[in-house]
Amino acid sequence: MALSSMTGFARSHGASGPYTFEWELKSVNAKGFDLRLRLPPGWDDIEASAKKRAGEVLSRGTVYANLNVKRANAVSSIRINEDVLASVLKVAHALAGKIDAVAPSIDGLLAIKGVIEVVEPESNEEEDKAARIAALAAFEQALADLVKMRRREGVTLGQILSQRMDEIERLAKKAEAAPGRKPEAIRARLAEQIAALLETSDRFDADRLNQEAIMIATKADIREELDRIASHIAQAREMIGKGGAVGRRLDFLAQEFNREVNTCCSKSNDIELTNTGLEMKNVVEQFREQVQNLE
Repeated sequence: MALSSMTGFARSHGASGPYTFEWELKSVNAKGFDLRLRLPPGWDDIEASAKKRAGEVLSRGTVYANLNVKRANAVSSIRINEDVLASVLKVAHALAGKIDAVAPSIDGLLAIKGVIEVVEPESNEEEDKAARIAALAAFEQALADLVKMRRREGVTLGQILSQRMDEIERLAKKAEAAPGRKPEAIRARLAEQIAALLETSDRFDADRLNQEAIMIATKADIREELDRIASHIAQAREMIGKGGAVGRRLDFLAQEFNREVNTCCSKSNDIELTNTGLEMKNVVEQFREQVQNLE
């Protein structure tokens, strides 16, 4: 299974009887999955089916789905509500004898709420049912196109992530080969520091200082961190190769990478090793940023 991005866009069209409709789907990054539907009035009954189907093929990302529907030959008509108009005229006639006012005009009467009613054309139950089935089929097509686009983006992301793994591996090998982390180099630096201390005072215990030197050398060793980084690289490559919804696991792995690299930098007692660690930290951050786009 290929990797899949969480971002994508798709559109589909359909028609059934007097209805024509258009779906527009857009997905963006999110921690979980959420389908946000925007449906025209009277089409709410397709929401449950659309959400169920989307949840079957997508596991992460917020998807905004808009449905636009048009009905051919659907011309609304206007009619006068005779009962409301009669009530208004009765009140106007009653007030005419009590106050000095101009007789109500036609446009004034028509502007009163409830006097004019907009009558929608009558719908056909069979046509409406068929249109909803066709609209769900069009949604299925748009959803399939969205999945395809997200997977195309996922292929590109997979290539980028693999490149980042190669860079991290190269830098880890560079750190391992750094002259400054070799035992003899550490001993030489510590010997220089001890010698400098002994020259300034005769109160230092040479044996005690040698013991402390051994402890410091042990703490400065990054062998364990490099081994864990190598293990993380292997895990990341396996996940990228298998594909699927691995975004969360790779995000966790990116945090583990960052932790190990930070430890390497904190243990470093050599400028070259520190620079290598900082470079590796930058690549890990690039890896983490790309992982945020994965499903």
